[in-house]
Amino acid sequence: MDINPNKYYHIYNRSNNYETVFKSIENYDYFIRKYRKYLAFHFDTIAYCLMPTHFHFLVFVKDIDRKDKPEDISEIEFIDSIMLYIKKKTGLLLSSYAKAINKRYNRHGSLFKGHTKALEVDDESYLLSLISYIHQNPIRAGLVHSLDEWYFSSYREYIDQDRSDFISKEIVYSYFRTIDEFKKHSEILLDNINEKYWIKI
Repeated sequence: MDINPNKYYHIYNRSNNYETVFKSIENYDYFIRKYRKYLAFHFDTIAYCLMPTHFHFLVFVKDIDRKDKPEDISEIEFIDSIMLYIKKKTGLLLSSYAKAINKRYNRHGSLFKGHTKALEVDDESYLLSLISYIHQNPIRAGLVHSLDEWYFSSYREYIDQDRSDFISKEIVYSYFRTIDEFKKHSEILLDNINEKYWIKI
């Protein structure tokens, strides 16, 4: 997972062999708590969706506070060290979650497939489509009939049905004058995804 500060990324991963990784409401809640513990400080989290076999996060990597940069290392070395730290925190999030699931359900082995991927999103218009794409995952999978029926995504927070203090809504609200406008945009199913951004879960 390669990331850099001041950029948007679509972060995602799935389970090995499409095994269910979120088996209960408590599992979903536990994963979000772990995400908040290990990663939320470093990101502006724009959108997310947890699915039974995989997850999506759209994040903006925050700039680095340089007040603690040692004088004897370069700017590039300092940034690289922070980005490596975030990468390790991502691995720690997944490994600690997997360890808890293995213990709870008496299973063994790795839970997630390889390394977490981070796809840079460098087109702001696509960023809005990506938010819809992420939120639409439960409908595409046939798990619900409407976006607000799925409790394990950020959609309900955008329409003020749920509250949290770690979703950054400013960029979305800068494009939509009302929540109803956002709802209408979100409900347009995306059939054509730019190949540049296409992912296969």
